[in-house]
Order: sequence, then structure tokens, then C-alpha cells
Amino acid sequence: MKNLFHYIQTSPHRSCSLIGIEYEQLSRLLRYLQQLEAESIAQQNSRKIRVNAAGAGRPTTLSAETEILLCLYYLRHYPTFEILGLTFEVSSSQAHAVMHYWVQFLRQALPASLFEEFEECEVAWSVVTEMLTEWELIVDSTERVRQRPGDSDQQTQYYSGKKKQTTYKQSVIGLPDGSDIVDAIVAHPGPSADITLFRQQQSQFQDVQTFAGDKAYQGADRTRTPHKKPKGRELSEAQTQANRIFAGERIVIEHLMRHLKIFRAAKEIVRLRKDNYAQVILAICGLVRLRLGAIELPV
Repeated sequence: MKNLFHYIQTSPHRSCSLIGIEYEQLSRLLRYLQQLEAESIAQQNSRKIRVNAAGAGRPTTLSAETEILLCLYYLRHYPTFEILGLTFEVSSSQAHAVMHYWVQFLRQALPASLFEEFEECEVAWSVVTEMLTEWELIVDSTERVRQRPGDSDQQTQYYSGKKKQTTYKQSVIGLPDGSDIVDAIVAHPGPSADITLFRQQQSQFQDVQTFAGDKAYQGADRTRTPHKKPKGRELSEAQTQANRIFAGERIVIEHLMRHLKIFRAAKEIVRLRKDNYAQVILAICGLVRLRLGAIELPV
């Protein structure tokens, strides 16, 4: 295979289609992730009682830039680790280790949501939640089919009657213009109702915060939903027109979901363990926020 890093450098316009983000964003991300790795290694070495000299051991076969691109390529295209290893000319086990190694740094560099970005500072989060009350936030959820567990209890726990398969459920709250992810719940068992997940998220916001959702959220507090057709009757012309207008306002959350599903790891059948899958999806949320300009990395 061609050297992916060299190919993107010579054809920067291909960056978005290959790894999901623009070339300038990639350049900043590469530098920032390597900086985080250097800080992490320095912190580990400060606590380590060294036996071998620094740099001893088996040398790595891939540069740091190529390892990061391997991780981003996996998130964008979701190949098996066997194919990923063949693509980057390493073993499947090394491809697996490299991908998970850099996902942890992606999680540090790119907060998955506004809530995650400010949750450690109570004062900052209170200011953010106060600002959010000026808008009507939009909520939506989606289900991902997962590989069927061998254990019968897990099959029951994750079996979705709606999809007739074992699934994970994600719930996302976004800004009304679709420019950022406010909060996200991922890797939740499929049978959970949309409104149940949403009520968990609602508890983090101020009591006056308003939301907009589809028919699945009817009955939720401070949440605007479309008119539902009464049993045995039809909607009036005014109600039908109101639903059309509402759908046009709410379409931005569908576009936000589409940005997530550009990364195939957030769309295809889940092949990862639950904890690893959750970290991968949250890393993708961070990449989407970077792509949309909601996160600014240091120059």
C-alpha cells in the first residue's frame, strides 16, 4: 500500500474522504496527540524505576504519524483488524494494539460533548447550562446492531423488540443549528426506551431548559414533539402543516447523526467489546466536533 501519511500530504483534498477530517485539522491533531503522548511517557518515566536504558526494547515499525492515521482510518472505514494490518503492513494484533492505544489519546484531546468538556469545572458547567437555556435543544437516538452474545442472559439484556436483534442504543442532544454535541449516551442496552435515556440526560440541565424531539419523546417534560395521529382519525390540515414545519426545524439533529455515521465504526455491526465500543464512539463524537469547528486545537 502507498504510505497514507505521504499520500495525504501530497493530496490534502483527499484527507476528509480518507479519515473524516480536513487536512489542516489533521495536521493540528497529529501534533497535539504526539504532545499528549510525550507528556504521558514523561509522567510514567518519572514514577518508573528504570532497569533498561531509555529506548531499549523492540523498535516500532510505524512512525507516530502513521500509527495515528491507522487509528483514524479504522474509525473512518471500520475494516477488520486483519485487513487493517495488511493495509499498514503490520500484524492484526499490532493493528489492534495501535488502534486502542491512540483512541485513549483521542479521548483526551477531543471531548465528546459540551458536557464532557466542562463537567470537571462546576462553575464553568453552570455558566454553560445557563447559556443553553436561550435555545431549544434537539434530541434524537439511534440503535446499532451488535454481535449476538453467546450468553442467554446477555441476549435478553440487549435484545431489542423493535429491531428483532441484539442492539446498543445511543442518545444525542445537539444545538438547534446542529453545530455541536451537547451530551451523548452511548453503548446502552437496546431495549431501553428513548424517553428513559432522555430523562437521564435531562437531569443534568437546568429546570427551565427546553427540548425538541420526535414522537418517541411524547410525555417528556419541557419537550416539544410533533402531533400524533389519533386512533381511528386523521390529523387536521393545520396539525399536518405544523408537523412539516417542526420536521424542518428538527432535521439538523439528523444531519448531526449523519456526521457521526460518516465514520463507519459508528454505523456498521458492532464487533468490539462494550467498553472498547463506548470509547470508540465517544472518540468519534470528538472527531465530529472537531470537524464541525466546535473544538479548536492549539496551533
